[in-house]
Amino acid sequence: MGDIRNSAFLFALGCVVAAFVTLQSLVFIAKAWREGKRIGLPAAAMRKTLVSSAVFTIVPSAAILLAVLTLAGSLGLPLPWIRLSVIGAITYELPAAETAAQAFGASTKAPILDPTVFSAVAWAMTVGSVFAMFLVIFFVKRIQGGISKAQSRDTKWVSLLITAMFMGLISAFLGGALAGGAVSILSLATSALVMALFGLLIKKAKLPSLESFAMPVSMLCGMASAILYSRILEGGTK
Repeated sequence: MGDIRNSAFLFALGCVVAAFVTLQSLVFIAKAWREGKRIGLPAAAMRKTLVSSAVFTIVPSAAILLAVLTLAGSLGLPLPWIRLSVIGAITYELPAAETAAQAFGASTKAPILDPTVFSAVAWAMTVGSVFAMFLVIFFVKRIQGGISKAQSRDTKWVSLLITAMFMGLISAFLGGALAGGAVSILSLATSALVMALFGLLIKKAKLPSLESFAMPVSMLCGMASAILYSRILEGGTK
């Protein structure tokens, strides 16, 4: 049996998904352009906005590429490509894949070659994200109304709640990083330092345009530092 992870069927499916997403984007661009002309926006201003938006999309999308490469070692290229090119995110895809794999005694730290395990991982990654779409379709107005009502009554409490939820999510990932040894801890610290520097530049130097670059650059620095720390520590133990 061939490698199901990189089968022709999955690559074809990935091309279909990518074509659909691209076509959808082009349709929205065309509709936005026509609407801009209708309300009297200058063509030069619209072209400038289109070009600047495209440029500022390239670097932030590096985070998605890194996530695809992170999962490609165990799941092949098509499945992470399909998932992360639509609504997926590494903060969900990796834990979902690892949890499903562990249920079969496997792990995403090694190539998943068993079709049953691979199928379970694919279902866990895909079905888990469907509920978010249903929440947006049917409940987003009610949720937004509740948040707005709570903010009008007690802004500090709502800010504290959102911060606590975010920190809880971050803490769930910190456990795995801290348990990974010195290389993981040092890489985490390096990435956090880069993110902190971006925060200072954004707030103190008043450079809000850097917000889109903070996450991908921090991830790149974290990955590069992991390679560096691995070589230093391994070299020191030899």
